[in-house]
Amino acid sequence: MSEHPNVTLVRRLYESKMAPDVIDEIVDPELVWDITPGFPNGGVYQGWASVSEDFFGTLQPLFASLGSVSEEYLAAGDDHVVVLGHYHATTAAGAQADARFVHVWTVRGGKLTRLRQTADSHVLQQALAG
Repeated sequence: MSEHPNVTLVRRLYESKMAPDVIDEIVDPELVWDITPGFPNGGVYQGWASVSEDFFGTLQPLFASLGSVSEEYLAAGDDHVVVLGHYHATTAAGAQADARFVHVWTVRGGKLTRLRQTADSHVLQQALAG
């Protein structure tokens, strides 16, 4: 059985490690980026420019490294993909943490239009607190 086209699209984003050329091709510029409260910089961001500057721009200084490791992709209906995985993080102070996540992506017209993230925020907040 072949993989659902939306799963292939979402998988491409993770496997590229969010490469700028892949983002330009498959992420809608008006993407809604909904990050669970309690997660560092949690909130709702509208548009890739805001995600890039307001979310990632203020998140990156907190971490020496922060990456997502996707473990499972599930097609959910015609326009959603659920990704189960974990973040592997090393804070700027050197503390390490692994925090599980669930990402729910909405796909419309061959573009990623929304991310809704839920994650074990407490683990990352403890690592950041030292």
